[in-house]
Amino acid sequence: MATEQSRAEPQGTAVSQAAEKRYFVPLENNPEVMTSLTHKLGLSPSLQFHDVWSIDDPDLLAFVPRPAYALLLVFPVNETFAKFRAEEDKDKPEYSGSGEDEDVVWYKQTIGNACGLMGLLHGVSNGAARAQIQSGSDLDTFIQTAIPLTPKERATLIEQTEALKTAHAAAASLGDTDAPAADADVDLHYVCFVKSEKNGHLYEMDGGRKGPLDRGELKADEDVLSPAALEKGVRAFLKREEEAGGGDLRFSLIVLAESLD
Repeated sequence: MATEQSRAEPQGTAVSQAAEKRYFVPLENNPEVMTSLTHKLGLSPSLQFHDVWSIDDPDLLAFVPRPAYALLLVFPVNETFAKFRAEEDKDKPEYSGSGEDEDVVWYKQTIGNACGLMGLLHGVSNGAARAQIQSGSDLDTFIQTAIPLTPKERATLIEQTEALKTAHAAAASLGDTDAPAADADVDLHYVCFVKSEKNGHLYEMDGGRKGPLDRGELKADEDVLSPAALEKGVRAFLKREEEAGGGDLRFSLIVLAESLD
């Protein structure tokens, strides 16, 4: 899977309907950009993001350090996905979990064009990556504050945390493509796949949905780039697009894993 350097956010994502709706400049799906943002917020330099050039070629996949802690997928928000999302979400209740007993920490998105930031927060708030956040950093303070809150309260916290806004703005100015306006309509979207340390399940984390999506159990030695995780996660997106006869294959992947330096 070749990586496309693109900025992502879906048209129609569930965001606040308040008169003063907030927007962030979309982030480019670029490992250097995402690494810069997470390090600025307080993730240990021992972790970084890497391109995933293919999920089918074992030789290319072997270039990615393992274990893989979080997988960020960028994909086109089109009619195929919109129909699937509506069907899957229609009977689901709004997630209301909070506290240390949650299987995963989920954040609801209320800021337009902030799906990249949401993906990063989901990736570092869950799984083994969370243990590699520097104590006392902006990221550590944010997550510790967010844990006991409800999803609605967490969304407000994200809106009001100046450190997130400042770091995001700096990262949005980086990358290989020109940054669009903050309130531009962009038809690409980020989701994050993480493995829960509580129950060993793979979760699809999307702040525009009703809550975290449990995609099934993984074995102890399986990470988010294992064949089982890819089948339950990324390949499900590709399969839907292929079955619908869609030709829009603007899918790209980056993964959080150990640094190469």
